[in-house]
Amino acid sequence: MSDTRLHPEYDVIVVGGGHAGSEAAAAASRMGCHTLLISMNLNAIAQMSCNPAIGGVAKGQLVREIDALGGIMGKVADSSGVQFRMLNRSKGPAMWSPRAQSDRMCYAQHIREELERIPTLYLRQDSVTGVVTKNSKVTGIETQSGQKIKGKAVILTNGTFLNGLIHIGEKNFGGGRSGERSSSGITGCLEQLGFESGRLKTGTPPRLDGRTIDLDKLEIQYGDEHPTPFSFLTDHLPGLEDQLTCWIAYTTPEVHDVLRTGFDRSPMFNGRITSTGPRYCPSIEDKIHRFADRNRHQLFLEPEGRNTYEMYLNGFSTSLPEDTQYHALRTIPGFEKVVMIRPGYAIEYDYFPPHQIRRNMETKLVDGLYFAGQINGTTGYEEAAGQGLMAGINAARKVLGKPEVILQRSEAYIGVLIDDLVNKGTEEPYRMFTSRAEHRILLRQDNADLRLTPLGHEIGLASDERKERLDAKLSQINHLRTLLTGYSARPEVFNDFLSSIGQSPLRQSLKIPKIITRPHLTLSDLVARDPELRGQVKRITTNPLVVEQVEIQFKYEGYIEKEFEMVRQIQEKEHMRIPEKIHYQNLQSLSSEGRQKLQRVRPETIGQASRISGVSASDIAVLMVYLNN
Repeated sequence: MSDTRLHPEYDVIVVGGGHAGSEAAAAASRMGCHTLLISMNLNAIAQMSCNPAIGGVAKGQLVREIDALGGIMGKVADSSGVQFRMLNRSKGPAMWSPRAQSDRMCYAQHIREELERIPTLYLRQDSVTGVVTKNSKVTGIETQSGQKIKGKAVILTNGTFLNGLIHIGEKNFGGGRSGERSSSGITGCLEQLGFESGRLKTGTPPRLDGRTIDLDKLEIQYGDEHPTPFSFLTDHLPGLEDQLTCWIAYTTPEVHDVLRTGFDRSPMFNGRITSTGPRYCPSIEDKIHRFADRNRHQLFLEPEGRNTYEMYLNGFSTSLPEDTQYHALRTIPGFEKVVMIRPGYAIEYDYFPPHQIRRNMETKLVDGLYFAGQINGTTGYEEAAGQGLMAGINAARKVLGKPEVILQRSEAYIGVLIDDLVNKGTEEPYRMFTSRAEHRILLRQDNADLRLTPLGHEIGLASDERKERLDAKLSQINHLRTLLTGYSARPEVFNDFLSSIGQSPLRQSLKIPKIITRPHLTLSDLVARDPELRGQVKRITTNPLVVEQVEIQFKYEGYIEKEFEMVRQIQEKEHMRIPEKIHYQNLQSLSSEGRQKLQRVRPETIGQASRISGVSASDIAVLMVYLNN
């Protein structure tokens, strides 16, 4: 029997030190809770198990939101970034998504440093084998060494470690990721408590020796000349000359032929892997099998850091035999002499279908137990970090006796992510896309601080400095809007410029909000060509992001107002509560599928119920009639 006197009782215990665990532990401890972060390997905190990058399409929005609330991912992505790009600039601002190539070792080191600066956060290296409960309430955890550690709330962020099984060709062995053992015991413990588990798969490409690649045969991909940071606290990023470059390569029909020679030994095709992998990030063998008519696939060669020659071949995820991987790699133009440092592999792991959690990330079966990250069926650092942040926030508020924090779909991509998981569930690794957010025109990366920093500050997570910066920015935005609303663009100042970009000239003076709606015209263009306007703007702000924000507000004002009206209409029914003990099987007017899905998910509101896959509009009408009687 373990001696509980060896350990203090913690307010919050976070199991797992990945991206979800790091955010959860940082949030709970900074909000005033004595927090324990326990991990099997403290030297592997915040490891980038897959690609060395943060952000991307929709993922960049998640990181900006995490930062706006007071999380740590954005700040560290900025400090460890080696290349920065804003994706989808050719589209509207709702689609713009920041992405940073990261120094893998530097990123993990900076996260560890951020955590160690928090005085109420404690670290422990051990393997957790189960949670301890009493009367359906969590009371702590039990470790492999037999120690029982008490906690008022427990957050499980186990990533791919739960009974992880690594596959390389016909070989397989236990592991949570390459070089690290898997975790056992937790799945069985949770199943005994009544939880339903499943298996998912993900994969990773081989790592390569960059010195052995002929980069002259590849396309160069530069970063942005004027990069945009993830964190609203970051004032400076390295310019283009100080960023590292990436490269683009392509497979060929010959590469595909080589890959096919290993299909008979591939766990993907011989039945050794039966679990579902990420649809939107398929392995290279899956790509050439599913898209047999395509002659080539794009690959991105990305540096792992500033002080290493190890490189990551994005787009070449594989679990084929190592000899097949090597032969195929050396068939790619530019890779004829490549040396492989680590082979690619697939990994299967346990997860718990997310209909078993509430929107505050707390499980429905065990009071005070929270799930975050890949344990809920997601894929990606950013999705994990967003869940971890909200789990940490809500675990802390529960311990402190404060109401839960729920982000709505109209408030944040994080809200869309969690709402999708809880209401729709997932049978394959869930990845965030802009298309999943029906209110994406409101949920832009540029306004994440305007949307979420007031909330982050109110709950004690966003710092006073962050709030002061936001207040100053808001003041500048309002003053600039006032100036531009009353300022007239004059023909004699702008007509030559307008003609040079193919725009019709002004016949008379027009207020700035009228002219700025023209396509391919930016507010910066207008300010740069009018000395009088330039001087007045400079007296208000020198921040180009403030100018950009005002431009977006002017250009898309009509769309934004329509979106807000749609949100108001939805919210009229969104918050209509559904009693927790409602017996859906007794509502015979519901469709059989609707009855089954409602019984399984047990939504908290009509808004949640309306988004459950399989629940029809007529089912919602029946439910509302029932609730109004």
